[in-house]
Amino acid sequence: MARRTRAALLAALTVVLLAGCGDDDAPVGTTGEPWYDEVAAEEAGGAIGGADSPCPLPVSFPVPEQWKAEAVEIPTGELAEVAEALIKRGGATMRCELDGARRNAGFLRVWTTDQPAVAPRAALEAFVAADTKHTVAESRYRDVKAGGFAATEATWLATSELIQQESRHWALAVQANGQTVVFTVNAGFKEPADVLPAYRLATQGLAATR
Repeated sequence: MARRTRAALLAALTVVLLAGCGDDDAPVGTTGEPWYDEVAAEEAGGAIGGADSPCPLPVSFPVPEQWKAEAVEIPTGELAEVAEALIKRGGATMRCELDGARRNAGFLRVWTTDQPAVAPRAALEAFVAADTKHTVAESRYRDVKAGGFAATEATWLATSELIQQESRHWALAVQANGQTVVFTVNAGFKEPADVLPAYRLATQGLAATR
């Protein structure tokens, strides 16, 4: 009887310890928070990233219909300092913004790291840590496949210090053609099912540009 009791206690302790380890190695296929893997990719209506696309990038990726892609210009002169706060973060610079307003689906943004070949996880950790406008909590990381690439994905909660509004964010980073590319999306006032389909479509269909 004592032996069975000790075995039961050991099993219970194991469960507690595993639960406290976080989910840095959470498998793909987790439903609900924080990853919402049950949200499927949207159907493709075009592609972005080639030399002749609105956003020349080290990678190409599919986008839904009615999404508008626009390259992010880097201002100079008097506007440079103001723009830096908007388009630079954690050693990365925003290169492309995809607007899903026509579908009521928010924005998908693509960044490249300022230093080439930064490891994907390091790029994401720096990006998350550099958020000075929000209080960041519950950051999680995991290894995933993104098209033909090995990638790292992150998710975290960010609370606005100004309006105390909490939103969930997701980001994915890959290395391609000697550069590190980061995709970001956040729920804001929307549901994950509104913002994630385009993000999933883009990241699952990644390919290197030639």
